[in-house]
Amino acid sequence: MPETLLHTTLGALRRQELGMILPHEHIFVDLRTPDQPGYAEADPADVVALMAPEIERIKALGITALVECSPTGVGRRADCDLAVSRATDFPIVLPTGMYREPWVPAWVHAASEAEIEAWMLAELEHGIEATGVRAAWIKLSAGNDGITPLETRILRAAARASAATGAVIGSHTIKGRVVLDQLDIIEQEGGDVARFISIHTQAEPDFALHQAVALRGAWIEYDNIGAVPVEDSVALILRALDAGLARQLLLSHDAGWFDPAKPGGGTPKPFTVLSTEVLPRLRAAGVSEATITQLTHDNPFSAYAR
Repeated sequence: MPETLLHTTLGALRRQELGMILPHEHIFVDLRTPDQPGYAEADPADVVALMAPEIERIKALGITALVECSPTGVGRRADCDLAVSRATDFPIVLPTGMYREPWVPAWVHAASEAEIEAWMLAELEHGIEATGVRAAWIKLSAGNDGITPLETRILRAAARASAATGAVIGSHTIKGRVVLDQLDIIEQEGGDVARFISIHTQAEPDFALHQAVALRGAWIEYDNIGAVPVEDSVALILRALDAGLARQLLLSHDAGWFDPAKPGGGTPKPFTVLSTEVLPRLRAAGVSEATITQLTHDNPFSAYAR
């Protein structure tokens, strides 16, 4: 049987080689649309100077890898991720894929589903651009009002690429009802909804939709830790655990990052709050070490490895 491996900037790693993994963070993001002057432009050395200290802080806390969630369309710079990884000897997990409209790169508008799928497969199987680093997963997005025809074409291509490789699809989708529509499309293409992550699940106010997505077999992700009061994060996590969702729950910050639209790349938001504030409160609330290990070690590896 083929071995399950997590593809990173430092090579393919086994579960026993890793500990705690942050499943949704950013080293580099440009939220301007790709047609803007200066879009995604930065010297990798400047990115290293700003972001390497943030990585060293989490290494000191025992975190062993993080997942970069910037796809094409919002400034993916795999070369910058690789530079930070090498400077800190820290594995970073990279995506293929692209963001939603109007951030979809120009070439995708005219591309067929087969051409989009082929591009994703090339990055998943051979490497991203000149870095040689294989993408581990597929990052997408969908609008709040429903998935558009272009976003549907991208998702169909992603479902086929996922089925061919085992790579998980993660989608920035705020509305739970839209997530359920995405799961329908994946199934129509012969994909596995268990290889789907509902990114930003916490943004959906109806907890019943968190449960509905999980019932379909998908991962749910609470990734605003540090952006809201710690008490709010702890309460939502405990609610999910009480509902029996521990096996499908991912926790992260959606933090970082170097922003080329800001002088010097801006001021990073820390990757530390889960470790320093949320986990101690979960332990104090009676959550077992086995469950905490599942949430922070096992689940991220299982979600992103293939």
